[in-house]
Amino acid sequence: MSSRLVVYDLASSLSAEVVRVEVKNRADLLSGKSFGSVGGYEKLSGKIYFAVDPANSANRTIVDIDKAPRNASGKVEFSSDFYLIKPKDAGHGNGTVLYEVSNRGGKGMLGFFNFASGSLDPQTTSDVGDGFLMEQGFTLLWIGWQFDVPTREGSLRAYLPIAREPDGRPIRGLVRSDFEPTEKILEESLADRGHMAYAVVDPKDPANVLTVRDSAEGSRRTIPRDQWDFTLDGRSVRMAAGFEAKKIYEVVYKSQDPPIAGLGSAAVRDAISRLKYGSAPELSIAAGTVKRAIAYGASQSARFIRTYLYDGFNEDESHRKVFDGMMSERAASARGSFNVRFAQPSRDGDPWANFLYPVNVFPFTDAAQLDPDTGRRDGLLSHATKEQFRPKIMYTNSSYEYWGRVGSLFHTTIDGKEDVTLMPNVRAYLFAAAQHGPAPFPPPRSVGQQMNNPLDYRWTMRKLLVSMNRWIADGTEPPPSAVPRIANGTLIARDKLKFPAVPNVTVPAAPQKAYRADYGSDFVTKGVASQEPPTLGSAFPVFVPQVDADGNDAAGVRMPELAVPLATYTGWNLYNERSGPANVMATTTGSFIPFPRTRAEREKTNDPRPSVEERYGTRDHYLDLVSKSANELVSKGYLIKEDVPRIVQQAGMRWDFVMGAAN
Repeated sequence: MSSRLVVYDLASSLSAEVVRVEVKNRADLLSGKSFGSVGGYEKLSGKIYFAVDPANSANRTIVDIDKAPRNASGKVEFSSDFYLIKPKDAGHGNGTVLYEVSNRGGKGMLGFFNFASGSLDPQTTSDVGDGFLMEQGFTLLWIGWQFDVPTREGSLRAYLPIAREPDGRPIRGLVRSDFEPTEKILEESLADRGHMAYAVVDPKDPANVLTVRDSAEGSRRTIPRDQWDFTLDGRSVRMAAGFEAKKIYEVVYKSQDPPIAGLGSAAVRDAISRLKYGSAPELSIAAGTVKRAIAYGASQSARFIRTYLYDGFNEDESHRKVFDGMMSERAASARGSFNVRFAQPSRDGDPWANFLYPVNVFPFTDAAQLDPDTGRRDGLLSHATKEQFRPKIMYTNSSYEYWGRVGSLFHTTIDGKEDVTLMPNVRAYLFAAAQHGPAPFPPPRSVGQQMNNPLDYRWTMRKLLVSMNRWIADGTEPPPSAVPRIANGTLIARDKLKFPAVPNVTVPAAPQKAYRADYGSDFVTKGVASQEPPTLGSAFPVFVPQVDADGNDAAGVRMPELAVPLATYTGWNLYNERSGPANVMATTTGSFIPFPRTRAEREKTNDPRPSVEERYGTRDHYLDLVSKSANELVSKGYLIKEDVPRIVQQAGMRWDFVMGAAN
């Protein structure tokens, strides 16, 4: 890669949220390879510097912005890494910047939309995949928003100021960390998944408490203070007797110097606004080149999108709409710890990890609802986002989000009695029977009792992205929403599930729960937690998709490999004995349970599901049915016609695997 440093000063412009851009590296993508009519692409990386006005109404939503250091002009300064892949001739692109919310510092959309291998700096054809995003003409952008990502070459981060009291004293507060060993260990970090941990202020402070419990809802037992300690750097805990496997350990301690985490959202807002309403000469992007902006995020990044909307960040300092469209992929009904004091952005909420962080918290639906238990009325899009700043939104989820991440709550009433009508600017899709991101193929048996679920719904995500771009460009309506519903019996309580009695398969006893959690009197209004762990109230009603006779979800977008199945696909998979409690759902993992190959195999095992042989007879007949199913989805707007041959080819690999007894 060629390296160069280009600095462009924007401080004299009328809107100076982006102060300057440093381009540290610039090179052609794949040595100038041409992508259809768009031509060649180039990649640029470096740093963007920001300065925001804490008095501007668009910034008042940022927690602790009033406690940030200010420059001589009264602005708050910070910076972010960026990475850009754009057409060399920007005028040959489609006019849309596709911004991926970086997941824990990474880059995922080439792997997701282009079927590429994972890479933080794509160098090879494998890193770029089939070139779908480039051939469509998108400008691809990543901006660091998270301050605590693991240190690794190519990761994107935001460099944020520390909040302090008005007199300069450090701000102190409670931090909570939990961890669940899979084997006996002596030491564990206070951060999630290799992130940067908050250090304890005073290891001897009596407010520092370590507890252990056997289950998520089990009673906490306090471990005597003389049996454990913090490491010298104050960022890990250790215990001479060891932390036992399959237990939940939770540390509550006092730390100080919280970064102003919400500035990460402001970085995204202001960088997109600069490209859309201004120019970026140092990036070779002239004014008017970028006409539209779409945000895409998956999992943590999708929860960032929902939080971004809840906090009203889609209005910039000049009071203009930032993103025209947003694609929230696998966020379920959740938000996250992205704009609070002592934020821990990596923490999510799973059946056996990261318990009771402010993730699955009210409100869940876009429109406001009243929670009768608390008397609070709120909604994702009504909280701080004025109507004129609401983007077009697509919510997409797998079946795992309904089982493991309370996915039903974003489209049901608080009492669980009715479906919610989605707003006109919103579409929602369940990828029926899928797990939290397709497993590789052949499917491994990793942490679960069954093989991981390889059901591949990325084909439909490609079409939905194209549809989103048309929706915001010319108003062409995307395909209709496809989610399970209470009204027609496809969204049900767990005790109504009609899963078949498949041999050696145990269905989870219940889906994940979401509680009314009280983090203290200042948490909702100021983002400051004073109660850790939170005090829990009642649980919200959560529902799961109903299944057909094979155990496959009946509603949602049913991909061809599900409509013409060779297996039962589920969004859940219980842990195996080496990986976690065998009665708990494995984090983000679904199941792939092949049908018996022949009638004899079926009868031998007493499997109630008809065999592959009985269903289809021959491989050719099976593939013909897959082709018909795929073309039907094309006609409904859920697939791109040109992708059908590859979908059929993929189905052939599934057939060979199942019928070859490779499982």
